[in-house]
Amino acid sequence: MSLCIAFTTAPDADTAQKIASALVEKQLAACVKQMPGVTATYAWKGKIEVDEECQLLIKTARHVVDDAFACVSELHPYDVPEWVVINDVSASEDYGKWVAEQTGLNKIVE
Repeated sequence: MSLCIAFTTAPDADTAQKIASALVEKQLAACVKQMPGVTATYAWKGKIEVDEECQLLIKTARHVVDDAFACVSELHPYDVPEWVVINDVSASEDYGKWVAEQTGLNKIVE
């Protein structure tokens, strides 16, 4: 099982919760941590923007990471939502098994 951590942001807590719930309900993430109050500074359409956002840390698996991105893209209000993935993250054996179970890997293997 290849554990991945994906990052995205949301403009507010309600949007973050909507995305988090959808990912977990669809078994595209085992857990989504929502961290409100993150300040983002970025260039957009020729201007420097500064916004407060909610950072989402998505614990998922390689076999569903593309579907997780599709889900986020469908629900996200931004034209270009952040989607950064760190692949092959090390975790304890028990935690890795839990992520695999939550993302349906056991159904694929059976």
